[in-house]
Amino acid sequence: MGSDAIPHGLPGLGRLQLRPSPNFGPRRDGLRPEIVVIHYTAMASVEAALERLCDPEAEVSAHYLIDRVGAVTQLVDEAHRAWHAGAGEWRGLQDINSRSIGIELDNTGETPFPEPQMAALECLLAQIMARWGIRPENVIGHSDMAPGRKQDPGPRFDWSRLARLGLAGPVTSPTQAEVDFVTAARQAGFTAEVEPDMLVSATRLRFAPWRQGPLTPEDLMLFHRI
Repeated sequence: MGSDAIPHGLPGLGRLQLRPSPNFGPRRDGLRPEIVVIHYTAMASVEAALERLCDPEAEVSAHYLIDRVGAVTQLVDEAHRAWHAGAGEWRGLQDINSRSIGIELDNTGETPFPEPQMAALECLLAQIMARWGIRPENVIGHSDMAPGRKQDPGPRFDWSRLARLGLAGPVTSPTQAEVDFVTAARQAGFTAEVEPDMLVSATRLRFAPWRQGPLTPEDLMLFHRI
């Protein structure tokens, strides 16, 4: 952890736990955080997730991990580049690791996210966004920037709750109702090159996880207003 680590806690979160991970490096080309990427751990326990995120052989990490009771552990200093996002793209931007802060949530993806965990996430998000000037529409899921490759934070995650608090982009219709689905998706930030059917699946996973079947007119109503 660098000198910018926060040893005394964050307002509203209580004492911040520190568990330094060796899996980080400098942000490239002078880039700074402008995106927050939310993940789930997909592991059986928070202890197992911590071990993996701090294992140098795993070569993965995140800046923060929030457990099911709302305890927040910082693994990588926000000034550094954690290894959480991998290949992908958001709003035409690549090297997401150099542009983002990664938050892991202790969850397998199969159960709802508990209230204490969501409350801690909201508090942490508000502070990160204020600290770095990150816009709500740039608070995204791993599946948003890597559609088809990643599924997290999955269909059980409550994006509408974050949107109501201004901590994620609102779900509204596109500015031009006639715009075709792929163009609307790209305008909303889904610029990774994937097949249209995979793009439909990724946007539904974020905004309408209950929807199944082929593309419908309602899918055009799923995007953030630009």
